[in-house]
Parts: sequence; C-alpha cells; structure tokens
Amino acid sequence: MSASSVSGYWSGTVRCFSIRQASTRPSTGVSGVVTTADDASAERPARIRRMIRLRQVALVARDLELTTDFLRHVLDVDVCFRDPGVAEFGLHNALLLVGDQFLEVVAPTRPATTAGRLLDKRGVDCTGYMAIYEVDDLDRREEHLTASGVRVVWRGDLPDIRGRHLHPSDVGGTLVSIDQPVPNGAWRWGGPSWPAHVHTDTRVVTGIAGVRIGANDPAAMRARWSELGLDHAVSFHPAGEHGEGIDALDLVATDRARAGEVQLVDGFAVHFV
Repeated sequence: MSASSVSGYWSGTVRCFSIRQASTRPSTGVSGVVTTADDASAERPARIRRMIRLRQVALVARDLELTTDFLRHVLDVDVCFRDPGVAEFGLHNALLLVGDQFLEVVAPTRPATTAGRLLDKRGVDCTGYMAIYEVDDLDRREEHLTASGVRVVWRGDLPDIRGRHLHPSDVGGTLVSIDQPVPNGAWRWGGPSWPAHVHTDTRVVTGIAGVRIGANDPAAMRARWSELGLDHAVSFHPAGEHGEGIDALDLVATDRARAGEVQLVDGFAVHFV
C-alpha cells in the first residue's frame, strides 16, 4: 500500500484509521446496477436472470456504538433505524443509510452467537458479516439454490418482505440473504421512516458499490457464486491472516478526488471508489 497520509486513533479496543492512497482498483460499479436477462453472465443458469441488487451489508463489531459513531463521522451518514428484531439472533444493531442502501453494524448481546463466533474465529474486533441482496424472484431463486445444494438457515415471510438466509458453507465466504420486498424498492429492514433520512444534498458517499471477500481459492468461490446467480457487486481475493470472509466494502465517493481513500476499523477496510 502506498499512502501519502495516515491518521488514526485508539478508542477502547477498536483501531480506527483513515488512509489516503492512490486508487489501485477500478470501481466495482454504481450502486443502482442490477443483473437482468440482458447483462447476465452467459454461464449463469437461464432461470436466474431477473433483478438482483446489493441492498444491505452488515458488519459485526464488539462495540456497537464505537464502530457506528466512527462510520457516521467518516461517511457523514445518519442512523435511520435500530431493529429490535435482531434480538432473535442475540444481537443489537444500528442501520446507516447510504443513498437508498444500508450499512448495518451488529454486535453480540450474549455469549455463543454466530456473529460473536465469527469475530473470535477471525481474531478481530470488526469484520464483514453478511451481504443482503434485493431480488424480484425469490421463489425461483430459492428453487435453484436448493437444487444446487444450498441450505436455507432462516426464513422470514412477512406481508411486505420475504427473506432467506443461506448457509455460508454452501455459498462460500460469508452469510448471504436474498430478500424480496413488496413493492420493489421498499425495505422493511431499514425501519418505517428510512425514506425521510434520504438526503438530496451532497454527501461523502452516494451508495454501496460492492463487497470484497477473502477466499482460499478465489477462482473457485467466484465460480460458485456465479453458479448460484449471486455474483453481483462482489469481488474475490486471496484470504489473508484472518481467513475467509468479507474483508472490505466499496462505497461510491461523491468527490471523485477521494477515490482511493481507505477507512480502517480494526483492519476492516472501507474503500472509496
């Protein structure tokens, strides 16, 4: 990494840094891009070619408020909701609105949670936890995923949204959810008033471009995601010392001069692209 300036601080157990570097990676695209029958990979099964969009990314941290406050500060975004429903998983959370997408921070509230075990396994205080995709054909996708050997570990069926959490071992790299809201574009998980938090003025970032996943075999994991019809707004690279998982997040910078800037939260990287 070639950095021209680095600033940082210690607060509690979470290390937060801001790094300015020359951009070495092209943008993964803009947040509104969707996969359709026209732009789907030729290798993707014909049945999986409707709309898919990365709508929400979850991080897990040991200290919810510390991590949330840091992200609010560096991204100039609002907390739009705290979802009491995540208590089902032994968590509490905060959702930050980025354009009309969501960056969620969760933290364990009790021992022996899946999220807490991930922190222990990776040996960090903050890491990527989950990628949540909005789709418009949940039933067809679930049928294809089941036929491809993917187990569903959680089902949620509500009048305004239906979701399926997919087993990380069957997909590879991270926990993935596919969710179909009614109508398209709505998002129950963002809370009842999230549209009121959408800003039309200039912000530091305008959307979530994608996630970067560390993999022991990046090519094989990329092929698996493509087979499952999930290869949207995601890239794969060799896993580092913390093993497989979401290592970084790409956000679209409003000021193009800031492309290449990196914000670090205990090693988890937030890239401006």
